[in-house]
Amino acid sequence: MTRLHGTALRLTIFIGESDRWHHKPLFTEIVHRAHKAGLAGATVIRGYEGFGASSLIHTSRLLSLSEDLPIVVIIVDAEPRIRDFLPELDELVTEGLVVLDEVEVLRYTGREETR
Repeated sequence: MTRLHGTALRLTIFIGESDRWHHKPLFTEIVHRAHKAGLAGATVIRGYEGFGASSLIHTSRLLSLSEDLPIVVIIVDAEPRIRDFLPELDELVTEGLVVLDEVEVLRYTGREETR
């Protein structure tokens, strides 16, 4: 299990729900590559409403259902591990926003695995 405590980097990737990588959701590919890279963890959050560089508002409201709602992928790990992962995103994210910010990890624990 990866140990994480103190200063770390948060990698946040803003993409659209309809973004694809070889016919599957882009967010799925990002999460699987982060897992393969041994990063501490990744979370995908689906937004209700938002807009980006295109200035088009995407919303989940009933009268204007969108098939391209905002998706946010958040990954937190030690700075060298996050920076080593960035070339993966150069290949995957052709539209969207990728940001890094320094965070302080206070607690990182997981469930005990049962075998």
